[in-house]
Amino acid sequence: MQTTANTFPRLLQGHAQRQSDAPAIREKDLGIWQTWTWSQVARDVREIACGLASLGFQAGDNLAIVGANRPHLYMAMVAAQSLRGVPVPLYQDAVAGEMVFMLDDASVEFVIAEDQEQVDKLLECRDLQKDRGHAIRHIVYDDPRGLRNYDQPGLLSYEKLCELGRAWDAANPGAFDAAAASGEPSDVAVILYTSGTTGRPKGVCQTHASFIAAGRGGVETDRLGPGDNIMSYLPMAWVGDHLFSVAQWLVGGFTLNCPESAETVMNDMREIGPSYYFGPPRTFEGLLTAVSIRMEDAAAPKRWLYAKFMALARRVGADILNGAPVSLGDRLLYKLGDLAVYGPLRNVLGMSRIRVAYTAGAAIGPDLFRFYRSIGVNLKQFYGQTETCAYVCLQQDGKVKLQTVGSAAPGIELKIAPDGEVLVRGVSVLKEYYKRPDATAEVLDADGYFHTGDAGVLDAEGHLRIIDRAKDVGRMAAPQGATAGAMFAPNYIENKLKFFPQIKEAVCFGHERDEVCAFINIDYEAVGNWAERRGLPYGGYVDLAGKPEVLALVADCIAQVNADLAAEEGMADTQIARFLVLHKELDPDDDELTRTRKVRRGFIAGKYAVLVDALYGGKKEQFVETQVKFEDGRTGVVSATLKVVEAKRFAPMKAAA
Repeated sequence: MQTTANTFPRLLQGHAQRQSDAPAIREKDLGIWQTWTWSQVARDVREIACGLASLGFQAGDNLAIVGANRPHLYMAMVAAQSLRGVPVPLYQDAVAGEMVFMLDDASVEFVIAEDQEQVDKLLECRDLQKDRGHAIRHIVYDDPRGLRNYDQPGLLSYEKLCELGRAWDAANPGAFDAAAASGEPSDVAVILYTSGTTGRPKGVCQTHASFIAAGRGGVETDRLGPGDNIMSYLPMAWVGDHLFSVAQWLVGGFTLNCPESAETVMNDMREIGPSYYFGPPRTFEGLLTAVSIRMEDAAAPKRWLYAKFMALARRVGADILNGAPVSLGDRLLYKLGDLAVYGPLRNVLGMSRIRVAYTAGAAIGPDLFRFYRSIGVNLKQFYGQTETCAYVCLQQDGKVKLQTVGSAAPGIELKIAPDGEVLVRGVSVLKEYYKRPDATAEVLDADGYFHTGDAGVLDAEGHLRIIDRAKDVGRMAAPQGATAGAMFAPNYIENKLKFFPQIKEAVCFGHERDEVCAFINIDYEAVGNWAERRGLPYGGYVDLAGKPEVLALVADCIAQVNADLAAEEGMADTQIARFLVLHKELDPDDDELTRTRKVRRGFIAGKYAVLVDALYGGKKEQFVETQVKFEDGRTGVVSATLKVVEAKRFAPMKAAA
């Protein structure tokens, strides 16, 4: 039997032996935190795996896992790997039509689902598969509520699965241990589907060796271990969650904490006080919006105190966190601010005990990044893709630069192609796309470099700065007499806009155009709160988004962004000339965003071509009618006449030294 901990099942067994009674996973259920020790997790994984084996699951089979962050779903991943099968986590908010594509693509016959909502979708998927060569045969559900009277074939509860597992284990002594011991580091450990910004999602095959190396690099860099706690609340199908909540968890041996629901994450975080935290920029944007709303509702003395100390934090907070020289007077004032403002603020955010926090999944605006570091949250950036285990660059303590994503992570080589594309080679690069050798050949070159599709530059210290997606970086139309226009990086501008709590989403246009124009989504909660405090009545999102006062509010935000762009070298020509506030929120269900909430820019430009034409055609307003999908599967139509608003622009200014 192999003893080297080079697969996830063997890592689990190691923790079960070394720290058997230490907490491995917690889950809040009905207001009470339930805890599994490492030995209990190993026991449950064994029962799940043996239960799957009793149903016919074997080496090479794929197990779909769909639901929110639940302990049994994480255990099911290791259970499948213990039989040399492959877990395939799916996004829990995907509709049946999206889900069935991945179930078909991965030839899935076994699924472990969270609850009735997911079971209903999976049964719908199975109906859609009737005329195909294969279909789901077995669906195991974790939460039995609402499923008592379901009698569809192949449907069974988690408890029944474990019962079958115990019986199978007794009848086949040694079979589970032999299967778990036979696993190889080169085996595919998981199939994660890409977000599909430009087409159908692709299944990314990552090995045990790749994810373990990626997990170990992060654990060693940030000195993570059994004393640390992490809140697992992001989609299990997202590569970032798999890196932090599976790979780093099993490498580092810390404790996962699963919230009661998506709505209780903030309260649950305050109770647990995680030492390690991660989230995409939209999560940090949402937290900042919530803080901004609270401060707007605060009494005048509190608002004054907040403004004064936040000005100090912006000036010296990040330097103090980085260990840079700061005057004694400013240090003393900052300590006072920590008692009065920053400490209570971190507590509200659930970050009182945070030792290290990461953001990944998309570029984060430097203003947002600076805010968190200025109040003492050690926020750093990860950079990577699904194809690289989300592990290409990371920022080391004391070497954090606001404009970069850090230097190459341990085991990774970086190279910038002649056209500016970032190329990656090393321990975390994918094995292949599932059943897509053509797509694999497109992204892996003869030298083993993965072509990320991102445009970037390396500075003198080897820190990588991501400019934008290579396909999104363009050029403005060349002014008369010039050979080329200014570089246009829409994501860079959009991130600046989304720093404002009133703006939830933005989509900028400008490639081969004379001017930049933008679609804006307001943040309904933040702007609604702003309107209520001013006695401004409104009747829903469409009405609020079209209010003249709201348009003026957004115009002020855009003017501030334009002022920043005017002061940045090479960016003055990309100031926003005109904008409109969309009549609906961009939504993954309407195909406007991916499930990881990345903008599908080309799709939006086509869907709302009439609005793009209005922005560039000199119109003052434009009527639009849009079909939308509701959560219950029904469709409807939202219509409005949108105002085209001219934005304030500034003459180019010399950037501050």
